[in-house]
Amino acid sequence: MSDTRAVVVDPQAPGRLVIRDVPGPGPGRTEAIVRVRAISLNRGEVRRSIQAAAGWRPGWDLAGEIERPAADGSGPSAGARVVGVVLEGAWAERVAVPTNALAELPEKVTFAQAATLPVAGLTALYALEKGGLLLGKRVLVTGATGGVGDFAVQLARLAGAHVTANVRRAEQAATVRELGAHDVVIGDEIPASPKYDLVIESVGGRTLGTALAALNRDGVCVTLGVSALPEVTFDARDFFVAGRTTLYGLYLFTEFFARPARGGLRRLAGLVADGQISPHISVERPWTDIATVADDLMARRFPGKGVLTLPA
Repeated sequence: MSDTRAVVVDPQAPGRLVIRDVPGPGPGRTEAIVRVRAISLNRGEVRRSIQAAAGWRPGWDLAGEIERPAADGSGPSAGARVVGVVLEGAWAERVAVPTNALAELPEKVTFAQAATLPVAGLTALYALEKGGLLLGKRVLVTGATGGVGDFAVQLARLAGAHVTANVRRAEQAATVRELGAHDVVIGDEIPASPKYDLVIESVGGRTLGTALAALNRDGVCVTLGVSALPEVTFDARDFFVAGRTTLYGLYLFTEFFARPARGGLRRLAGLVADGQISPHISVERPWTDIATVADDLMARRFPGKGVLTLPA
C-alpha cells in the first residue's frame, strides 16, 4: 500500500488545512480505488475541520477515474470516469470508495461538474422527493444561493413546481431567477401567504420558524441545515391548525442506509449531461488552495459551489 497525498487538519497551520503524505487506501472487497481529479467543498466538512484534531482527513465529494476496480467485481471497471461520495477523506489523490456510492459519468460531464453533485445534489434530490409528485405544487427553497438550494431550485422547476426562492439580500434575486425561481422572498422571515406544499429549509432560526406557518394542509417542511441559527421558535398553533403538516429532518448520510448514493448520482449526472440542470461553480482552483477556498466558503464570499482540481 503506497503512500498518497491528502488534505489533513493541522491546528498549527494557517487555515488548519494542509496537504500531507498519508498511507494509501486499503480497499475492502466492495470498494474501488479512485484516482481523484476534482473535489468540492461543503460547509459541514469545513466546519468540522475547524475543531477536528490534528490528522483528521475531511472530504465527502469526489470525481475521478477508477484506478483499481472492486475485488468482488461490482462497480465500474478500470479507467471509468466516476463520481462518488465517502463519509470522510475524499480530499486526497487516491480514495477507496464503496461501489454502491459510485456512478459512471457521461462523457459530457466534466470532473469539476461531477464533484458538485454528491452532497449538495443528492441532498436537494432526496429532500424534494419528500414532497411526492411536484407538478403544479408550490415549493419554497430557503438559502437558495447555497449549494443545496441552487440544485433544489433547478430540480423543483424541472419537476413542474411553482418555485419560490428565499435569499438574504436583494442583489441575489437575479441569480435565483436565472436558476428557475418564479418568485423571490428576501430576508429571514417567510410571509404566511402564499402557502406552500413543500419547503426545503436550510437556514434555521427565524426563517424555519416562519416557514412552518406558511405550509399548506398536508404540506411538508424538510429541514436539512442551520446556516443562520440552530435554535428555532415557532407558533405551534399555526403549525397544527394547518392540519397534517409534517416537519422532516433530513441528514444525507443517514438516508444512504435506505438508498445507496449510486442511483441518485447516476440520475443527477444524466440531467447535467442532458443540459437540464447546471452546477453553479463559483470558484475553481487547484487543491493546493484548499485553506483559502475553505475560508472563503465559511465567510460566504461566493455563492454556489467551490471546486478544487487535482493534477492528472
